[in-house]
Amino acid sequence: MNHHIKSIAIKAVATLVLLYIVLGLVYEMPFGDILFITLTLGILSYLIGDLFILPRTNNTVATLSDFGLAFALIFMMSEGLEPGGGWLTPALISTFGIAACEAFFHKYMARQFKKDHTTSNATRRMNLGTEASEELTLEDNQDK
Repeated sequence: MNHHIKSIAIKAVATLVLLYIVLGLVYEMPFGDILFITLTLGILSYLIGDLFILPRTNNTVATLSDFGLAFALIFMMSEGLEPGGGWLTPALISTFGIAACEAFFHKYMARQFKKDHTTSNATRRMNLGTEASEELTLEDNQDK
């Protein structure tokens, strides 16, 4: 569980910094809205992209799916939180930055998954045992 918390924290900080620079500093979106978008995007992209799509496909597919999710979410939430239009370009710029970060984050996740998988396999290999039952003894077979 600790691995998930660390991964979500890394993703959240990177997303928050990127969205604050683009949406906050350049396009003057309030910080509270940026934080809300960051939390929503972080949780959804971690569950869908990093835990579901990435282990079943590859970095490219997962990054492209994160791109689509990020663009749709950032654009729709920006329009909903700050009505008045004009959020298409900021959402697109933000999404390209997030996709670039996601490509590196997926490599980190793949290494973590591989390390976790190797550890669990090693643990299982050490817990091997044998079983014997009474029905398989030689004496039981001779009585029949």
